[in-house]
Amino acid sequence: MKNAIDIQGLTKRYGKLTALDRVSLSVSEGSLFGLIGPDGAGKTTLYQILTTLLSPDEGSATVAGLDVVRDYRRLRTEIGYMPERFSLYPDLTVSENLHFFASLFGVDVKENFDLIAPIFSQLEKFPNRRAGALSGGMKQKLALSCALIHRPKVLLLDEPTTGVDAVSRGEFWEMLATLREKGITILVSTSYMDEAGRCERIALINKGKILDVNTPERLMESMDRNLYNASAGEMYPLLEALRSLPDVTDCYTFGATLHIVTSDGFRPDEATDTLRQKGLNDARIWPAKGNIEDLFIKLAKDDG
Repeated sequence: MKNAIDIQGLTKRYGKLTALDRVSLSVSEGSLFGLIGPDGAGKTTLYQILTTLLSPDEGSATVAGLDVVRDYRRLRTEIGYMPERFSLYPDLTVSENLHFFASLFGVDVKENFDLIAPIFSQLEKFPNRRAGALSGGMKQKLALSCALIHRPKVLLLDEPTTGVDAVSRGEFWEMLATLREKGITILVSTSYMDEAGRCERIALINKGKILDVNTPERLMESMDRNLYNASAGEMYPLLEALRSLPDVTDCYTFGATLHIVTSDGFRPDEATDTLRQKGLNDARIWPAKGNIEDLFIKLAKDDG
């Protein structure tokens, strides 16, 4: 299968800070690919290079078959870009924003309205409302509509669900699945680990480095082994006590519980008895189901 995005050895530095460190990855045409990592991992810098807003210090990248440096003018007509921050004109209405972005690409809204119709349907109720007065979820839909109005080959979304409520986040990912079915290649970055499972393939990035690339299922195959939940009335003393046990290789906060990563010699019953001897009489340990966040913590620790 042909690649819509091909990145080889991309490096970008800001003074002494290396924002991207020899990043290489590829995204197949028509796929939904996730770039997963925390704030400061290098996601936005990578997007700025792919959208021709920055030039790399080293390496190369092509998007839709066009070089991001050499073919930057042509490339800008082939991609749709939705940055992390709302970038539309807040003083223009919903309708004015859509028509303005269509005019930038020399297209008429009617030409490609079929592509955005499922997304734009909720916005049609108030076409004269200023963009700045929209809710977070509605701003998101308008920004996506404007990014798609010229029917791009590749859609680049940088943290599109940041600050949006859970319902709108779910709706947004359903829209992305529909767009992928129409043949649009989508690269979406997020710091929400739960969104990774919605992608066909994901790349985990931290401190400018790609830690691993695979399907969510393949990446998670080994995560349930030697992983446990733990809880007690006093969580911080429990955390310290668990970290002191010989067969515990890592222990960290995970929601309302702790997650324990152990060696093969770990025995939950023996560990619970030891914790009780330390005064943690209500301590509980039971098997955990690993997820992408657990995997990311493991890979980041191994890389460090």
